[in-house]
Amino acid sequence: MATSKEFRDYVVEQLSDLGNITCRPMMGEYLLYYKDILFGGIYDERVLVKNVPSNQCFDMSLEIPYTGAKPMYMIDEIENKEYIYQIILATCKSLKPKEKK
Repeated sequence: MATSKEFRDYVVEQLSDLGNITCRPMMGEYLLYYKDILFGGIYDERVLVKNVPSNQCFDMSLEIPYTGAKPMYMIDEIENKEYIYQIILATCKSLKPKEKK
């Protein structure tokens, strides 16, 4: 099941106060970037972030975004902006920005 544009719009709105968020389509789903750092995505109406050491303290459940992918953490509390921001910032501490071409 692909993610609806309405859900994507809702997630992007929830992240808007954080600033520097980019959402890019990928095969019916969406990749999420913060300051050019790919930190997660929207898969089947779920917001998932990469599984990295700096976000393991949030006690999130591991989910598979699509067949063959590595498990990612699912953010359950989408309506809690402050909680989401903490998770994204913690996740990005362990990740590097994509290289400019």
